[in-house]
Parts: sequence; C-alpha cells; structure tokens
Amino acid sequence: MALQSKKRRISHILTNSQLPNSQNLLLPCSSQNGSFAQENGQSGPCVEGSIRRITMQNFLTYDHSEVYPGPNLNMIVGANGTGKSSIVCAICLGLAGKTAILGRGDKVSLYVKRGCHKGSVEIELYRKEGNLVINREIHVENNQSVWMMNGKHSSQKAVEEAVKELQIQVGNLCQFLPQNLCKEKANFLEKAKQRNERNKVDVERYHMKRRHLDMIQMLEKKKPWVEYETARKELEEVKKQREEMKKTAKSLKETQAPLLKKIQAMESKLQPIENQMKEKTVKIREASQRCKHKQDQLDRKHKEIDDIKQALSLKQTEETDRQKRIGNTQRMIQDLQRELDNMGSQEDVTPKIEKVNADLRTILEEKARLDGEQQDLRRDKDEGFGELRRLQIRLRGLEDMMNRKEEMLRNRFRDTYQALQWLRKNRNLFEGNVYEPMMLVINVRDPKFAKYIESHVPVNDLRAFVFQKQRDMEKFMSEVRDNQKLRVNSVIAPLESCANRPPSRPLESLKRFGFISYLRELFDAPDEVMSYLVHQYRVNDVPVGTEKTKSMIETVIKESQLRMIYTAEEKYTVKKSAYSNKTISSNSALRPSQFLSMAIDSEEKRQLEEQLSAAQQKVEDVDARMKSIQEQQGKLDRRDNELRTEKKRLSEIKGKKRQLEQKISTKQDSLRQMEQSGINLQEAEEEAKAKISDVNDQKVAIVEEILNFMKVSKLSMEKVYLALESAGLAAEKTQLESDLREGSAELRRAEQEFAQLDQRKTSLLGTCKSLMRRASEICNMNPGETVVPEILRTAFSELPDTLDEIDAMLNEERARAECFTGLNEAVVEEYSKREKEIKNMEKELEEKTKALNEYRQNISEAKERWLNPLKLLVEQINEKFSDFFRSMNCAGEVDLHSENEVS
Repeated sequence: MALQSKKRRISHILTNSQLPNSQNLLLPCSSQNGSFAQENGQSGPCVEGSIRRITMQNFLTYDHSEVYPGPNLNMIVGANGTGKSSIVCAICLGLAGKTAILGRGDKVSLYVKRGCHKGSVEIELYRKEGNLVINREIHVENNQSVWMMNGKHSSQKAVEEAVKELQIQVGNLCQFLPQNLCKEKANFLEKAKQRNERNKVDVERYHMKRRHLDMIQMLEKKKPWVEYETARKELEEVKKQREEMKKTAKSLKETQAPLLKKIQAMESKLQPIENQMKEKTVKIREASQRCKHKQDQLDRKHKEIDDIKQALSLKQTEETDRQKRIGNTQRMIQDLQRELDNMGSQEDVTPKIEKVNADLRTILEEKARLDGEQQDLRRDKDEGFGELRRLQIRLRGLEDMMNRKEEMLRNRFRDTYQALQWLRKNRNLFEGNVYEPMMLVINVRDPKFAKYIESHVPVNDLRAFVFQKQRDMEKFMSEVRDNQKLRVNSVIAPLESCANRPPSRPLESLKRFGFISYLRELFDAPDEVMSYLVHQYRVNDVPVGTEKTKSMIETVIKESQLRMIYTAEEKYTVKKSAYSNKTISSNSALRPSQFLSMAIDSEEKRQLEEQLSAAQQKVEDVDARMKSIQEQQGKLDRRDNELRTEKKRLSEIKGKKRQLEQKISTKQDSLRQMEQSGINLQEAEEEAKAKISDVNDQKVAIVEEILNFMKVSKLSMEKVYLALESAGLAAEKTQLESDLREGSAELRRAEQEFAQLDQRKTSLLGTCKSLMRRASEICNMNPGETVVPEILRTAFSELPDTLDEIDAMLNEERARAECFTGLNEAVVEEYSKREKEIKNMEKELEEKTKALNEYRQNISEAKERWLNPLKLLVEQINEKFSDFFRSMNCAGEVDLHSENEVS
C-alpha cells in the first residue's frame, strides 16, 4: 500500500505479504475479499468497504495528513511517536466507533490536537455504486461532533447504518484490534494520573488563594472598627487631658503674686553687703600677691640646695666606678701578658697554609671538570627521556588498538573472551604453538580491505583458536568447553604449511579485469593461521577487484573461470550446474567491517619495541655515569671541607699572637687615661657645704618677710563672713526668680495646650462619627446600629487588634494572593471529575489485568509441555554431533536458542 503525509512521517504500513518482527497495531480493512479498484493511479484488488483515503486535520499528533491504504491493509507498524495510534483512532472515530474501544479517553474532544479549537477526520470507503465519503468535525468547546456524508449534513445514527451496510464492525476485535487493551488502558490511566497530578498543584493553589482572599476580606471589615475604636479612645483621652490642663493653668496663676514680693525684699538686703565686700577685696589682693612672690623665691632656694647635693652624689659615684674599672683593666693586662708569654715557643705555620691553598685549587679544578661532564650527561638524559616518551606513546597507541579489538571480542563473544583469558594464564600447558582468536592475530594492511576478509572467512572461524598440535586442541577444548561450559571454536593448522602456496595463476593475467590483489596479500597473520586460511578458504587464489571489475563482470565470469570474485563492494560466487553444465553466478553486497578494520603494523610494533629497549638502555647508562660522577663530587666536597677547616685552624694560630699584643697595648692606654681623670672628693664636699650654708641664710630672710605679710588674714575672714551672708541671700533670690520664671512658662504652655486640646476634641468628634458610618456600611449593618454582630466579633477576635498589625497582615495576604495567577474554579471542577474517572478506570484495569495474567499463564504452561522435551532432544543430537566432528579432528555443536535466552 502507499502512504502520503504532510508535516509528519509514518515509518511503515504493511500489506499481508509483510510480517513485522515487533508488536504492532492490527487493522483488518474488511472481512471479505472482492474485486479490483484503482489506487493512486494503479489497479489492485479491493472490496466494498475498503478504505481508500484517510484525511486528518488537527487530529492528535497531526496538523494535516492524508493516508492512502492499499486493498489488503492488515497492520500498521512504526517507531514510537510516528503517529500509528493517530491513524487507528481516526479510523475508529471516523466510522462512528466508540471511544471505549480505543482506551485513550471517553471524550472525543481529547482527540483534537492540543491548542486547537476543532479537528476533523474524513474517510473515503469503496462502493460499487460510488465511493462513500464520511466527514466528522469535532468541537472542543462543547465536546460535540458535526457529521457529513458525501458533502451533506448527516447524523451519527445514519453514519452507523451506512457503515453497517458495508459490513464494517469497528467494535468487533476480530475485525478491528487497536492494541493490547490492558496496556492501552494502563497508559491512559497513567496519563490521566499525571494530568491530574499536574492539576493537583493548581487546585491546591486555588484553595490557598481563596483562603488568602477570605482573610483579606475579613481584615478589611475589621480595619474600620479598629480605626473607630482607636479614634474613640483618643477622643476620651483628649477630653481628660483638657480638663486636667484647665485646672493646672488656674493653679499656676494663683502662685505668682507671693513670689514677686519675696524677690523685692531680698534685693534691699543685698546692696550694703556687696559694697563692703568690694573694699576688703582690694586690700586682700595686694597682700596675697606679695606673699606669693616670696613663697616662689623660697621654693627656688629649696631646689638650689637639692641640686648641690645631687651634684656631689654624682661625683662620688663616678669616682667609685673609676676605681673599679682601673682594677679590672689591670687584671686583664696581666692575663693577656701571660697568654702571650706562653706562645713564644710555637713554630711558624705559613708553609702549611700555602700547601693547603694549593690542594684547594686542585679540588676546585676537578669539581669544575666534573660539573661540565655532568651537564653533558644531563642533556643526554633529557634527549633519551624525550625519545623514550615518544616511543612509549607510539607503542601505547598500537596496544590501545589491540585492547579495543579485545574489548570488541568481550562484548560480542563473551565465552571466547573468557577462554582467551584462561589461555594467557596457562600457555605453559601446551607443547606446540597456540594462537589467540584469528580476529586478534590477523592484521589487515589497509582498513578498507577488512570487509573482504570478514566476508570471506566466517565469523565462527574469526573467533576460533588455532592450534599446531591435535593434543593441545583436545586439552584446551576439554577444559573450556567440558569443564567451564564455554561455547568456543578451535581449528588445527595443516601439518604441512600452506602459507606460501602460490596462486593457480599469476595476478598479472587478471589485471586486465581490474583485479589488484589476492586476498592473502591484503593481510598479515602468523604462519599457522595463514596456512589454515589458505588450506580452508584458498585466500591465496581469490582475487579482489575494483569498479572496473564490476562494470565488466559478465566478461570476467565468462573468461576468467574464477569460482569466487570480489569487486569493490560485492562478492560473486560462480558454479557450474552438474546437470546442464551451465554457469550459475550469485552476488551479495559486502557489509562494513566489524572486527578487522583496526589495523596494527606488526613490523612497526617490533621495531618500536627494539627502539624502546635501546632507549631505555641508553638512559640507564647515563644514570650510571651520573651516579659515578656524584660519588666523585661527594668525595671532593668532603676533602674540600677538611682542607678549609685545617686552613682556618692554622690562620687562627698565626693571627692570635698579633691580636694579643694589640689588645695589651690598647688596655694599657685605657688604664693611663683612667688614672689621670681622678676626682678630689674632699674638696668637692667642702665646696658643697659652703654653697648650702649661703642658700640657707637667704631662705631665713625670705621667711621673715612672709611672716610680716600674714597680718592680712583678719581682712580675709571678715570678707568671708560677708560673702557667706551675701551668697545665702543671692541663692534665695535666685531660687525665687527661677520659680517665678518656671511658673510663668508653665502657665503659658498650659494655656497653649488647653487651646490645642480643645481643637483636637472638636476634630475627633467628627472623625469618630465618620468612622462609625463607614464601619457599619462595610459590615452591612443597619443604619444607627453600633454593635458588631456576634459572628463578626468571633472572627475579629482571631485577628490583630492594632492598625499596624492589620496593615502588615493585609499587605502580606495581598502579596500572597497576587502570586496565584491564572487560576479559576473550572480547574477544581475538572480535577474532581477526573478523580472519579481514575477510580473507575483503576477498577476496570484491575479486572482486565487479572484476565490477561491468567491467559499468559495458560500460554506458559502450554509452552513448557513441548519446549522441555525439545531441549532434551537437542542435547542428545548435540552429543552425537560433537562426537562425529571430533572423530574428524574438528569441533562442532548443536544448540537451541529459545525466546528470552541469551546465547
């Protein structure tokens, strides 16, 4: 059949002659066979009721699509998401089928493409008297359908009767099978749960928003009552403050008159006292200045005596220190002189010092020579390491290719890989050569040739082990196949090597046909492996050609008489019929290489290993020489340290005598200076006593003058008494004046506050009346009603009682409510309705799943009744088959691979 689609592509629609290997959607088009009809310009068998065309518009996954089935349509297959189910649903709904058959949903509106308001399905059915065109337009808004037949409006019942006349039974699962019903029900149930789970969040958000809005409404009702109560309390407080301020102002006025009289009496007493105090103050000031001057002179004389005594004490201390230093210096001179006298008998060390210097110069020259040689060796070592790393990287690249080949073997043939690991650990058990699987030891010279080798040598041989001796192969197979139960292949190389057997004809004779090489020349392999391939598959005699060979293949087959030929992309096999003697050829396309495309140059690997060994030896030789040089340098360093220590000791002996003589001379000079700088303490003491006596005489005269000035103390006492009396009167007057000022200020403030409170009272009365009216209106109270209803009082009791808290809570609730956008009551209704549908579907799915499990159990029991005897029979055949092949020095086995078993 043919299929055309716009904007989406469907993988396959199969006819009766095509059988898929996977689970598919079955679509028998009709229950009858019939005549032929035209299909897309070509004739073909068709019966009445056959589907000629399906057109979908905004339906499920399709924007617009047209499908033209063939007359024998019975199955639709394709990858997930390609639209198979969309076509099936279109057939069912377009032929007036029930949504329950499909198991996707009970509303036809669910089959309209998401985001569209309507969709349509049009199906054209073959009829002898003229095709029948059925159109169904589905509207999402009201979940209704508009039907048309052959362009005219119709009803669903009329469409059902027309379909029935054509013997189409959409509800009959023998005629129309959408899928496994349990799986589809489960998928739809899961989608419904997911859709409801997504909507659950919206429902919860809707209820949360509703709670926030209710709270906002209640807060807005309570707020005017709180405002009214706040204003009322403020009014009462203002009234109370106004009365108190009125009393305060009256009391302040009554206390002002007595204070003024007391202040005037105080002023008349203070004036005479202040005049007497001024006269005595002048006399006292003059006497005080003279006493102060003499007292300063007396203090300076005290200081002068202290300075004389301190100077004498310093001279006494200095003389004592000088005598101590003289004694110490004399003792040091005596000690140095004795040490100098003891050194008079020692020999001259100058010749020894010169000999040590000569030895040090020789060591320095030798160390310089060794340093130069060491630098040369270090350069050689760096070069050697560079070459070593380069070779290691190149060799590692080759080994990585080998590792990738082994990894491929492990993934594709796990038993062979396990046997390979055992072989590598137990090679010592075998007498002759044993080669790993051919796919590991064959090395194709150019990756593009790998497909020829893999096409020519079967994969069972590519994964086979190659043995030189029969006993080794039997020992190997006994272990890995019999003991370890591994499925592996092994072969024996011919006793006489065939690796170098020449071809039956030289390649030059075939080059005119485009042949470039024989298979053997395209790859390298160990001698026994190549011998086996030449003997078994004649790789030395199978040529490989090019596109030129392909272009003249008939001539090549006819003239070359070759039995097997490879062109650039194909393999040709040529045989002669034993009956007619005619030449028969067959060809097949070459598949891409899977195992041998990773080529490894064995000669390059061998050369790299030799170069790597030489580079390692070179580095080791350099290391040995550098180690020897380091040992020599260590010996020279130790000898250098010894000589320098000896030189230091000799230099110290030579310079010590000169140092002692210089120290003695210096100490003697210092001693003479200390002896000449002595102080006469007796003269200093007598001079100090004379100075102190003279200063004391001056102090006596100053004291006598101070005593004469002390007669003014009587004036001071009289002034003090007057001052005390004046201060008492002035303080009393000041207090009275302060009390008067404070009383006047308080009176003014009281009068001002009284006026302000009176104005505030008038304003608050108007505000309270306005707030009461507003609060009553918001709470829907009757005019004149001033008591809050009981239901509101209960709700208000759980809310804040202050305006700040209410405003803060209002802002918070409004902000939270604004976060919930795009929500409506329809979401809640849809969620509740779908919850009921999900419960019904879960019950229905449980019943159908139980029936399906019972059906599968019956199938499993029936399978076991014939599969187990078959396995026993195959095991018996395998045992005899293996014995037969072993008698021919070969290995083989027969195995049964059943469903759900891994080979």
